[in-house]
This record gives sequence, C-alpha cells and structure tokens, in this order.
Amino acid sequence: MAKVLVVDDEPNIVLSLEFLMQQAGFEVDTAEDGEGALARIAEGAPDLLLLDISLPGISGFDVLERLRADPAHARLPIIMLTAHGREVEREKGLALGADDYVTKPFSTQALVEKVKTLLAEVS
Repeated sequence: MAKVLVVDDEPNIVLSLEFLMQQAGFEVDTAEDGEGALARIAEGAPDLLLLDISLPGISGFDVLERLRADPAHARLPIIMLTAHGREVEREKGLALGADDYVTKPFSTQALVEKVKTLLAEVS
C-alpha cells in the first residue's frame, strides 16, 4: 500500500485529504508544518507528498527545495496543493521541482487521479 504524506496547517483540510486518500486505498501520514514534514520524511519516506505552500515555520517551497537538494529524496513525487493560484507561484513550485501544482479548491477525483498517475510513473 502506497504511503502519502499530507502536509497542511489547516486541520479541516488535513482531515478531508486524509479521508480522501484513505478511501482511495493509500496509507496516510500527516504533518502540520514544514519541520514536521521533514521529520516524518526522515523517519521513513512516503511514496508521495501532498504539500501546502503556506505553512508555519518553513514554507512548502522551502521544504520542496530541501527535499530536491537531498539525493535521498530528489525523486520523491511531490504535488503542491495550495490556495496560491498566481502563475508566478505555480511556476516557482514547478521550477523548484514539484511534479504537479494543484490550487484549492480542487476536484477530489482529479487529485486522486493525479496521485495514482504519479505513483504509477515512479513504480
């Protein structure tokens, strides 16, 4: 069973994404900030990361940048999942190495399909 790490500081979004991913058949772990995400990944890397940009402490962009700079996690599939919908932010996320960039609100079915597609591409 593939493991998805959901990183978001909004408890309601974490709960809904956790439920959505579990219903899609994934094991789910969560973190509420960037430091927590990096700690979870250090303990045991997930198969895919759903990463918000606006996090307390270090931002999702910083988490993404750190992971891409680490050879152990350079190929970890990462989907930025954020309310930041400006083109410049999307381009920054993709330039830093995000595999996809999804803005809130989003289609739950489309998100599940993106997760499945990315996981299939890396397996």
